[in-house]
Amino acid sequence: MQLSVIILNYNVCYFLELCVLSVENALKNIDSEIIVIDNNSSDDSCEMMKTRFPNVKLIQNNQNLGFPKGNNIGVEQASGEYICILNPDTVVAEDTFEKVLAFAKNQIDLGIIGVKLIDGTGNFLPESKRGIPTPWVAFTKITGLYKLFPKSNRCNKYYAQHLDKNQTGKVDVLVGAFMFLKRELYNEVGGFDEDCFMYSDDIDISYMVLQKSKANYYFHETTVVHYKGESTIKDGTYMKRFQEAMEFFYRKHFQVPFLFSAFMKIGIVFFSLIKRIQGRTKSKSIPKKYLLLSSSETLVKIIALAVQKKVDFLDWKTEKKVNLSSISIRNGVQVILDNEFVSFKECINIHEMHRNRGITFRIMPKNANFIIGSDSSNDRGEVVKIK
Repeated sequence: MQLSVIILNYNVCYFLELCVLSVENALKNIDSEIIVIDNNSSDDSCEMMKTRFPNVKLIQNNQNLGFPKGNNIGVEQASGEYICILNPDTVVAEDTFEKVLAFAKNQIDLGIIGVKLIDGTGNFLPESKRGIPTPWVAFTKITGLYKLFPKSNRCNKYYAQHLDKNQTGKVDVLVGAFMFLKRELYNEVGGFDEDCFMYSDDIDISYMVLQKSKANYYFHETTVVHYKGESTIKDGTYMKRFQEAMEFFYRKHFQVPFLFSAFMKIGIVFFSLIKRIQGRTKSKSIPKKYLLLSSSETLVKIIALAVQKKVDFLDWKTEKKVNLSSISIRNGVQVILDNEFVSFKECINIHEMHRNRGITFRIMPKNANFIIGSDSSNDRGEVVKIK
C-alpha cells in the first residue's frame, strides 16, 4: 500500500466529515487507506463516521489521549509506505496526494513534506514553513523582530522567510496539520513524543528527523485549507498547555542559561496571552448578500430558508469555463460553494483568488445537509444546517 492518511479527531464532527470527503476524493487513484482516531469526542463524530464512511478504519479511544499518542495509535495500525498526518479541520484538493507522492519519490534525503496552507478566508498561514525555535529564533518571534527585519538572515528564521510562500524548498519545521513522510522514518524517530500533550510535537518530530540527516521540505504546488481554530479553544487550558509545550521542547533539546530561561518563560506567557485574546469569540458580521455557486437552481430556495435571506445563483457549468478572477464578487458577499458541482480544488482556488476582498466562503459538502466555513483562523467556524 502506498499511503495511509491518519486523521485524529476531537469534537469537530462537521469539519471531520468535510475533511474525510475531500481525502476520499483525493485518494481515488492511489492504493491507500484512511484511519480516523477519535479522542473520546462528546459530539456525533463516531456515529457520523460509521454512517457516512463505513469503509474508513475508525479507532475510538475512551479518553482524550492528546495529539502525539492519538496519532501514534493511528500509525501503529497503518500499512502504507508513506503516511500523512492530517488535521480534521482541513480540506485537500483532488490532486494533493498525487502531487506530494510524486515529489516525495524524487527526493533522496526525504524527511517530512509540508504543503501550502491557507485559512478559511484564503489567506496564507505562515506556520506552513518554520525554523527551529532556538532561543534566539524564539526571541525574534516573541519580540516581533521577524516582522521588522524580514530580509535579515538573523531575524527571519521563525517563519522560514528565506522561502517565498510560492517557492518549494528545504525548511526545518513543518506544521502538524499536514505532515507527509515515510512510515519507516516515523517509526525510526519514535513517532510523536508522548511526553508532550500537544503544541510542540510537530516542532519536536521535525527536529528529530533533521537529526537523522534527512531534509524537510515545504512544497508549494498544492494548497490545503486549514480552518485552524477548530480543534482548540484558546482558553486557560490552552495557555497552560502552550507554555508546557514550549518548556518541554527547550528542556529536551537545548541547554539555556537561567536568566534566558526566565526571560523565555515570561515571553511564553506573554505570547500565549496574545493567542488567548486572539481566540476570544468575536461578534460575526452578517453577510450583506449570499451567492450560490452550483448547477442546481433548486438549492437556492432551500439555502435561503437556512440563512433567512435572499440567495443569488451563479450556474457553475457556465462560469467554470471562465477565468475565476473575472467573476464579479463584491465586498460583504458570502459565497456558498456546492461541492456537488464545484470540486474541492476549485473551492480552494476560489478562496485564494478572492481573499482580502471582504468576502466570506462556505462549502456545502456533497451529499451533506449543512454548509460550513470559517471567517477567522483564531475563532471557531460556522455550521449552518440545511433541512
